[in-house]
Formats: sequence, C-alpha cells, structure tokens
Amino acid sequence: MDILQSFLLGLLQGITEFLPISSSGHLALGRYILGGDSEMGISFEVVVHFGTLCSIVIYYKKELYDLIQAGVSFLKSPAAKKEDPQVKMIGFILVSMIPAFLVGFTLKDQVEEVFSNPILVSGMLIVTGIILFLTKFTGNPSGKVTLGKGLLIGLAQAFAMIPGISRSGSTISASLYLGISREEAANFSFLMVIPVIAGATILQLIELVEVGVSSEQITSLLVGFFTSFISGYYALKYLIIILKRQGFHYFAYYCWLIGGFGLIYFLV
Repeated sequence: MDILQSFLLGLLQGITEFLPISSSGHLALGRYILGGDSEMGISFEVVVHFGTLCSIVIYYKKELYDLIQAGVSFLKSPAAKKEDPQVKMIGFILVSMIPAFLVGFTLKDQVEEVFSNPILVSGMLIVTGIILFLTKFTGNPSGKVTLGKGLLIGLAQAFAMIPGISRSGSTISASLYLGISREEAANFSFLMVIPVIAGATILQLIELVEVGVSSEQITSLLVGFFTSFISGYYALKYLIIILKRQGFHYFAYYCWLIGGFGLIYFLV
C-alpha cells in the first residue's frame, strides 16, 4: 500500500466512521477500487480504527472525564452515588455494549466473510439509506436515554456489524425512533462506541502482533493514522451540527448513490 492509498483510505475511514454512511462499507469498496496490499489489511485497520478512537476521546474529553470521576465515586460509595445521572449513563453504556460483544465474539468469522463481498456491501448501503431517510418523520423528540432504550440502541449497533450498515446511522436513527432528543442521541451513540472500538482494536492488535509489521509499512500506517484521526474529529464535529439542524436524513441520498454505483460497478 503506497502513501496515496494510505491517505485516501485513512480519509475514508475518518469521515465515514462518524458520518452515517458506513465506514466498513466504504473501506471494503475502497479497497476493491483503489487496490492495496491485502497482507497489510490487519495492520491498516488497527491504526485507522485507533485514529478514529483518538478523535472521539479528544472530542468528548470533558464528558469522559466526568464519567470516569462518577465511576470512581460510585466504587467508593455505591449507595450514595447510585442515583447520579453520570453513574446511570455508565450503566446505559455498559448495557448497550452487550449485543455488540456477543455478536462480535460469536459471529466474527461470518461477518468477515460477508465483508469480502462488495455486492452485498453495496446492497447494505442502500438499506442504510432507508434507515436514515425514515428519521425524517421523527420530528424533534426530547426524550432521554433509559436502560431499556440503551439495550435497544445496542441491538442496532450489533446490527451495524454487517458491512454497509452504518453504525452511527443505525444507533442515532434508533435513538430518534425511540423519542430521544437529537443532541443526546448523538452523544450517547458516540460515547457507547468508545469501548466497542477499543475492544475491536485490541483484538486486531493481537492479530497484528502475530502477523508483524515490516519497516516499509510504517510510513503508510502513520499516514493512515493521522489522516483518520484528523478527518474523524471534524466529521464528528460537523455531524452533530447537521443532526441538530434536522438534516440527518439527507445522508440517505448519498448512501443510495454509492450503493447503486457499487451494484452497477461490481455486477456489470
């Protein structure tokens, strides 16, 4: 994988990880169209996912600090802190992780097999478009996350392990369907993905240690990391602005366009 391919795929990962247009789907199609070294696949996925993880952590550093403080206080005095809103949010995030981890550990090989099929990926991008478009009819909800809603949003996140199904698109859309306010839907969607991305990165890192990285690959990996980190930060920032302005459903047209292009490109 050369520098230009690393830059383009890192940019693709950073932008699509947070915009509701499926990073896994775009990376899969991008690899087929741009090419690339298949032996470097695991290494590259580790660094670009770590890049986007860093961008979430930086963007939500204050919220994460508050959650960590609340968690520590709860461990010291559970009875006194059990009604703390931050402690409840930690519980909601933990519950939301359950479906994704169950699916990740039991269906990992099957998901990777699906990931290699660009036609199916293109079809799932069209499904993502439908999911996004339906948010047009949710209005401007004002509800909050609850334990039950957190679990349902977690199921949407697990569903998004199918390549071409957007994780942020699924979780934010599910939140809006459940009557959660737009700002809280975005914040919960991105806070709940931090442990999931971190867990997936650790699993990929274990595979990377077994495969190893050559010195020739280091420059390309660094380019991929910094590109995904910077582009991911700004994609996250502007998505939240768009969501507040009730423009979330407009991403459906893009998903339909790319999905349709993929179907034509790989079928014809």
